[in-house]
Amino acid sequence: MLQPEYNLCTRNTFEGPLADLCIAEEIGVISYYALAAGFLTGKYRKPEDAEGKARGYRIPDYINERGLKILSALDDVAAETGAGLASIAIAWVAARPGITAPIASATSPRQLEALIAAGKLTLTEAQIAKLTAAGA
Repeated sequence: MLQPEYNLCTRNTFEGPLADLCIAEEIGVISYYALAAGFLTGKYRKPEDAEGKARGYRIPDYINERGLKILSALDDVAAETGAGLASIAIAWVAARPGITAPIASATSPRQLEALIAAGKLTLTEAQIAKLTAAGA
């Protein structure tokens, strides 16, 4: 089993030769940080949104042109599906080739609902492509 950090923002730790090897050898991959320290929930869109938050120190790494492009794509897919950004971000990871399951944590019942909803959400090929392109 392999456990890389992998999400819409952090893809270079798994995609490419490592993912290809895991697929070819049928190695289980349980990725962590599916929500990029909460950034992919959409609640952090500017640096001050992270002030005083437990994982806030990680957020400035994501608030840049690329990160905001990813959030915009998540917003578009949310408008199409009615799902929350967290659910969509987790569903994207779960749909990726070679991923057995994503890891995401919840600190409240509301956050847990988003995790459960991710397991019930099936993204279309077009939605997956839009999200993938946004983070490329």
